[in-house]
Amino acid sequence: MTRKILIADDEPNIVISLEFLMQKSGYAVMTAADGEQALQLIDSFKPDLILLDIMLPLRNGFEVCQRIRENPAWKDTRIVMLTAKGREVEVAKGLALGADIYITKPFSTHELLAAVRQLIGE
Repeated sequence: MTRKILIADDEPNIVISLEFLMQKSGYAVMTAADGEQALQLIDSFKPDLILLDIMLPLRNGFEVCQRIRENPAWKDTRIVMLTAKGREVEVAKGLALGADIYITKPFSTHELLAAVRQLIGE
């Protein structure tokens, strides 16, 4: 069964590179450019993992993360916060809201793929 990844980021260059990397690694990928779209796609696409930026239009990544963790139907969805927001307080907030891993940009593609594989059992 092909694992599914949702990329929620509003930076087109990052989305394109992440989409390419994840598809090349064998994952089915969907993308969302804002927090509302991400929540809608979680319901319909049912991703195994979400690469979630904090700075998103409409609903920020913290809000999206919190909504995911409040919904019992999405309890098994893994969340990787992938963001330029790297201050200690932001990392702590992301993890407290339920992110499984917090990675700051710029990031290593090897580190990111290792985190994805660790979280969804590849």
